[in-house]
Amino acid sequence: MLQEFLSRNRATLIARCRAKVATRRAPRATEQELWYGIPLFLDQLANALRMEQATSPSAPPAIPNTVSSAAIGRTAAQHGNELLRSGFAVGQVVHDYGDLCQAITEVAIEQSATISASEFRTLNRCLDEAIAGAVAEFGRQRDEFAADDSTRTTNERLGFLAHELRNLIGTATLAVATIKRGDVGLTGATGALLDRSLIALRDLVDRTLVEVRLTAGIPKRRERIVVADFIAEAQVAATIEAAVRDLELIVGPIEDGLTIEGDRQILAAGLANVLQNAVKFTRPRGRVSLNAYSAADRVRIGVTDECGGLLEGQAEEMFRPFEQLSAKRTGLGLGLPISRRGVEANGGKLDVRNLAGTGCVFTIDLPRAAPPVS
Repeated sequence: MLQEFLSRNRATLIARCRAKVATRRAPRATEQELWYGIPLFLDQLANALRMEQATSPSAPPAIPNTVSSAAIGRTAAQHGNELLRSGFAVGQVVHDYGDLCQAITEVAIEQSATISASEFRTLNRCLDEAIAGAVAEFGRQRDEFAADDSTRTTNERLGFLAHELRNLIGTATLAVATIKRGDVGLTGATGALLDRSLIALRDLVDRTLVEVRLTAGIPKRRERIVVADFIAEAQVAATIEAAVRDLELIVGPIEDGLTIEGDRQILAAGLANVLQNAVKFTRPRGRVSLNAYSAADRVRIGVTDECGGLLEGQAEEMFRPFEQLSAKRTGLGLGLPISRRGVEANGGKLDVRNLAGTGCVFTIDLPRAAPPVS
């Protein structure tokens, strides 16, 4: 009988299942996982067989089945939980019970053991219940973890955003209050402070709106964009910001008829973020250069700053959300990551090249628009 077969070969079956688990790729199984996954299930399976055999032929097996099913479900749920916490995929939940079924079949064939059809039905039912319980718990816990991570990320971003908005509004309010008292004029340092605060507020709102569009998957509004006009629009705001920081902004000549296609708002915000970053970190009385040119079927928009260059490994770090590599830890650290996402969403690339000891060159590389059909 299957119950006696399981009791007699318990150690062999567990060893075979452990051997199968040991051959899988990392992460490795923990002792907890091995306990909940196989040995305890074998005991519960044997118990289910005893209960069904003890049931009289005239009595329905529903009650003992329900009792054994509940125990198997609880144990399997714990197994699914352990697998998730150990870093396994949902497929491993199924494989663990499949390993046991395969081990039982192998040993039964080797020993020429006779197992009745009803016992196989009980085995399959218990395996089904175990797999269903483990997978259900695995999925429930995974969804909870994902929801918790999403909530933490959202709260973190909202906290950063609220903090930055409060600081900028506070600075602007103080500047306005000082000007209203009549002690200073709009053209002085206080007026410049007000300008910087309002510009930063505008940029923060624009950046946040673009991030919302990218994250929510809102369809892009593609249009044909004349690069010379696009650069001229970006130049207006960048010139004001550069003047406030006593920097020189140089814009190179742009080829006539150079066009790209994409979402103007997303691309404009991407270029604005790159320019703001260059202005923010360029040394006092330094220079920021903006140029655009064609390269075969591509259009490249370059922004060169004089930040002093990057340390080894910092080039990619600055594109990670909330990374701020400079001692000037202002802002959310989201501008460049959003810029890269926006450019990539329009079929382009955003990269940075280090000019050791001098600065950086940020390049937005986009497909050149095909000539209009006449």
